[in-house]
Amino acid sequence: MAKIKMTTPIVEMDGDEMTRILWKMIKEELLEPYIELNTEYYDLGLEHRNETNDQVTIDAANATKKYKVAVKCATITPNAARMTEYDLKEMWKSPNGTIRAILDGTVFRAPIVVKGIEPCVKNWEKPITIARHAYGDVYKNTEMKIPGPGKVELVYTAEDGTETRELVHNYAGPGVAQGMHNLCGSIESFARSCFNYALDTKQDLWFATKDTISKKYDHTFKDIFQEIFDKDYAEKFKEAGITYFYTLIDDAVARVMKSEGGYIWACKNYDGDVMSDMVSSAFGSLAMMTSVLVSPDGNYEYEAAHGTVQRHYYKHLKGEETSTNSVATIFAWTGALRKRGEMDGNSELTAFADKLEKATIDTIEEGKMTKDLALITTLENPTVLNSEGFIKAIAEKLK
Repeated sequence: MAKIKMTTPIVEMDGDEMTRILWKMIKEELLEPYIELNTEYYDLGLEHRNETNDQVTIDAANATKKYKVAVKCATITPNAARMTEYDLKEMWKSPNGTIRAILDGTVFRAPIVVKGIEPCVKNWEKPITIARHAYGDVYKNTEMKIPGPGKVELVYTAEDGTETRELVHNYAGPGVAQGMHNLCGSIESFARSCFNYALDTKQDLWFATKDTISKKYDHTFKDIFQEIFDKDYAEKFKEAGITYFYTLIDDAVARVMKSEGGYIWACKNYDGDVMSDMVSSAFGSLAMMTSVLVSPDGNYEYEAAHGTVQRHYYKHLKGEETSTNSVATIFAWTGALRKRGEMDGNSELTAFADKLEKATIDTIEEGKMTKDLALITTLENPTVLNSEGFIKAIAEKLK
């Protein structure tokens, strides 16, 4: 059978530890037998990031701007222990954070729904996609420990030297203080990415903040979303038969728990961080979540929503058997291949992505799965496969 040809490359970002091992298996067993893979390869493994002073991450992000579609393996964000383990020059920043900043993107995460892996919330019948604004808030905060009595103020100094002050608190004793910021430009990009992705996937869009309490900070988010929707998207949403819905974050949580799913829930940075883990856990497993970074100017970067599976990697290095779930990494590849096919008008590539996803889901629904799924499945007597065995079972189904 002739292999499917690709006219435009996908940016391929390799990663770390167990997911790097799975990455190679997926390419060899599931992709290369069927596709003449055309990728621009970047090694984002921690050792190579260290060798290049993290320039490789910047290069990979800029290549994504050029080719519009990327697929990324999970990577290590180093802490003090990793500094020693990998003999790092410095504690390099999160590659995901660097890429998000360069692409000005929003992260969309959605569960992969499979029969036999039932959500904890019984009425959830369709996936809930979390859209996380990946800039600012507590992740770029400034903090102080207050040693004793005194006052903390927010001070804005304009370019002409004019000062505006707001009292945070008069302290009678020790405490803590925190300053956060965001940018209107970043919020606008977040809003446009959400509206575009809703149109792209034909799903309703929810957005929620706490504007009744945060009358300037959160209210600005609400206002920007509404202004952009009214001006540029209201008619498009109407034509597509989808809706945009704003509510308070606590009301959104209550509504989500009683809903059947099937929509995008846009969240500020911290809310999105928390809610994506809640949704993934409630649907079954973080290893069964898709993740795509979408920029407002149409760049897409697909990845697994989980980490590098460090514990399994150490077992692998000792020659011990592992049963690591590769579904999210497979779906990162299928997402990127489908998008590349859509952009290039390559229906063969798009169809292959659909077939590989179906083969993966069918394998699990037939009772062949990794240990993490076997522990939570409602299917009787599942067959527990090791890391390589699971990928080979999908390969057999794909044939």
